[in-house]
Parts: sequence; structure tokens; C-alpha cells
Amino acid sequence: MIIGIPKESLTGETRVAILPAEVKKLSSDFLKFKIESGAGNGSFIADEIYAESGAEIVSDVYSDSDLIIRINPPTEEELSKLNEGTSLISLLAPFTNHALIKQLATNNISSYCLELIPRSTYAQSMDVLSSQATVGGYRSVLNAASHMGKFFPMLMTPAGTIKPATVLVIGAGVAGLQAIATAGRLGAKVEAFDVRPAAREQVESLGAKFLYMDLDDSAETDSGYAVEMNDEFIRKEMELLHDAAKRVDAIITTALIFGRPAPILIKNYMVNDMQPGSVIIDLAAENGGNCELTQPGEIIQHNGVTIDGRLNLPAQVPVHASQMLSKNISKLLTDIIKDSKLSFDLENEIIKGCLVTHEGNITHEMTKNIIEGNS
Repeated sequence: MIIGIPKESLTGETRVAILPAEVKKLSSDFLKFKIESGAGNGSFIADEIYAESGAEIVSDVYSDSDLIIRINPPTEEELSKLNEGTSLISLLAPFTNHALIKQLATNNISSYCLELIPRSTYAQSMDVLSSQATVGGYRSVLNAASHMGKFFPMLMTPAGTIKPATVLVIGAGVAGLQAIATAGRLGAKVEAFDVRPAAREQVESLGAKFLYMDLDDSAETDSGYAVEMNDEFIRKEMELLHDAAKRVDAIITTALIFGRPAPILIKNYMVNDMQPGSVIIDLAAENGGNCELTQPGEIIQHNGVTIDGRLNLPAQVPVHASQMLSKNISKLLTDIIKDSKLSFDLENEIIKGCLVTHEGNITHEMTKNIIEGNS
């Protein structure tokens, strides 16, 4: 079986799906890797390093690969290069990218969606979303620090005492917890808010102050995802966040509802009441943003407040982001490749969870229901 790793075409993408270490580990007489020339350049990996690991460097990985592994969803042009009957591992955004999923089925491409890998204990080592959220949470704090005209830590200097910056993190999932930990390491005073009851203990274990509201179990699903709340809860939430916005130096928002547009948590009037020079880093920008004023992909100024809606923060830390991705994907490969062939066994928890299209059909029930419901 030939596995092809193309160079990512998304503007600003620096990551690569598989590192030379995993190529060397997985290669055998029955499993070969072809790497598009320059695929690792953004992560500072030269073609020669891949060649030394046993991969073949080529100009086109699509022509004879049985499996294509990439990070971002293929463009129309890239999709047209996939031969009928081949397979694809990629992020696919299946709940919103309906045209792509339909075309994959029509073209008889078997696709494994990285977003849909089950969030189970067994699958933790394959969880691309969590690994990249870790990178994004870390980078968000560095970006906030670079925008601010202040120190993060408290400093005792001959010129007097400098108070620490105050950082508010909204959403205490993987990205939020990493942002809390990173801001704390830099010496900031950290506060955090999340609608899920379990988050309070996690936040406080990292030394941050939890902004408390009366919470109940309906704030999260059995899988630990946040869910939408009622009007009274939202009113109280807005009051709490408005009060916090007035006094903090930086807000990092990470709140997402799986498969839905990001909830608006920082309203226009809240931004107007923030201190000049303060910063909002919106990690939910890819799904529209948690701040009402966020412009996805852009950094803007509003009444002296910087609102950073840049996308794909993990690409700003390409070395370790790629390292984590590569480990995730290599673990997935060991689970879905049996006897040197791809397995499509829907009795397998991992395959059932992430196989979206196969043999000309949309096989993932939730994706299929969403697409058919919007047709």
C-alpha cells in the first residue's frame, strides 16, 4: 500500500501530517510512503530527511497513492486529483462542508474524518482536535502578550512595583486550560469562566480564579461538550462577562458548541467598556467567533481594543504542532490498517466513529442526517 503526503495548500499552513520518525516506524515491504517535495518545509524538515527515513520524494503524490493523508480539507482541484477507489484521511468539517462530503461519496473516495475520532480513553492518542487545541491555547497567550503594552508578571523594580496583567479565559476545554496554564506561567493573574460544572475544579487546580455562577448538569452533554443554555442563564452570563471585561487586560475566548456556530459571548457594548490597550484573542474565530466584533482571519482595532481573529494558531507553532499531529495520525494508522490493508470494519469503534464515506455512500449516520436534513 502506498501512502501519499501532499504539501498543504492552505495559505499560512506550516504543519505537515506525518514526520520522518513515523515514516521510518511505519514503513515496511508492504507499506510505502511518498512525500510531495517541500511538504515539510514549513516545519523545517527538508526533503532529504524524509528520504533518509525511507520515503520517496515526488512531485505528485495523488497519481498512484492508495491513501492520501493531509491536514486541511482538499480543495476542488485537489479533490479532482484523488483517484476513484482511493482513501483519504483529513480534517473535513463534515457538519458544514456538505458539498465536499457529497463529492467524496460521488467519487467513491473512502474518507476518514479526523474531527470525528471518538473522544474515548482508548482514542486519546489519536485525538487531533485535542492535540491542536493544546497548541492553539498556548499560542493564544503569546499572541495576547505580543499585542499588549504591559508586562504579564508582577515586577518589583527601582521604578516601583508593576502590577500583573489580568487575563480572562472563556471556556475551560483543552485550549482554555492550556491558555490558563500558560498565562499563569508567564505571571499573569488569571480568571476563567465555563458553563460546565466540572470546569471549576480544573480551573482552580491550575491556580486561576473561577468566575462562579449557579450551574447545573444541563450545561454539558454526557461527552463533556457544552450545550446551549436558557435565556435567564444567558442574561446572568452576560452580566458576569461584562463586569469582567471592564477590568481585565486580555480576554481569550475558546467557547464552541460542537458542530454549531460559535456562541457570541463578548458583545459590542462589552468591548466598548474595555480598557484601551486591552486585547481579545478569539480562538473560536473559525466558527464565527465568540466576540461580536471579531473578523475571522483579521486583527482589528475597536476603541483602542485589539481583537485578534487570526485562524489556525497551531500553524504558528509548526514544529510541535506537527509532532503532535504525526503521533495522532500514526496511532490512527495502526488501528485502521490490518494485514497491510485499510480496514472498513464498522464493528471497530474508531472506524465507525470517523469513517464518513465509503463505497459511494455517506456512512457516518450523524453526518448523513445533517446533510440530508439540509438538502
